[in-house]
Amino acid sequence: MKKYFAILRRCPLFLGFSDGELSAVSDCLGAAVSSFARGETVFTVGEKAELVGIVLRGEVRIERVDYYGTRTVIGTVGAGELFGESFACAGVPLPIDAVAAADAEILLVDCRRLLTSCTNACDFHRRLIYNLMQILAAKNLAFHRKLEITSKRTTREKLLAYLLSEAERQRTASFTIPFDRQTLADYLAVDRSGLSAEIGKLVREGILETRKNEFTLLKNTLS
Repeated sequence: MKKYFAILRRCPLFLGFSDGELSAVSDCLGAAVSSFARGETVFTVGEKAELVGIVLRGEVRIERVDYYGTRTVIGTVGAGELFGESFACAGVPLPIDAVAAADAEILLVDCRRLLTSCTNACDFHRRLIYNLMQILAAKNLAFHRKLEITSKRTTREKLLAYLLSEAERQRTASFTIPFDRQTLADYLAVDRSGLSAEIGKLVREGILETRKNEFTLLKNTLS
């Protein structure tokens, strides 16, 4: 586990933990590292949510596929971030799939051991629970951010709302997003061809510059 300490220190769940505490907490929680190839499913819709995943290497995409096979991307999770915590805390069947978007190594933690103090009465459990509550609150805010974006009426409005939100979040007019065109379309719940057409229009109108997943907003407008 020591080789992952630099990544784990970036994880908000272990905010403020020393290397010694990280070693102790991994033993206490019975955490295990699993490897997943690109495209392999980490968590499957319908299974009971018991584990929390922490990305050590690679990337995980959270998505939902409806009855007709239409995919909606909920978000992506990179190194140092965790996923599945909301459902594991609630103890409900998973309504989503978690899929490796690239070859990945994931630290899997039993949520029950995370939330329950062990027989050794480890001091760090209180801090873990506090950090977890902070994460859940931040994820709730992110969900409302996406809901505000996808509730826009047109593809153009959704796209610009997302890009402006990213510019504000990253505090720069030039930024990189974690999606390719198809995944961005799935995230915004729009047609890919329509999305590409709108991006082309915004470029021609001098509102936007783009190269692959790199964007620069030239005008702060939703017109």
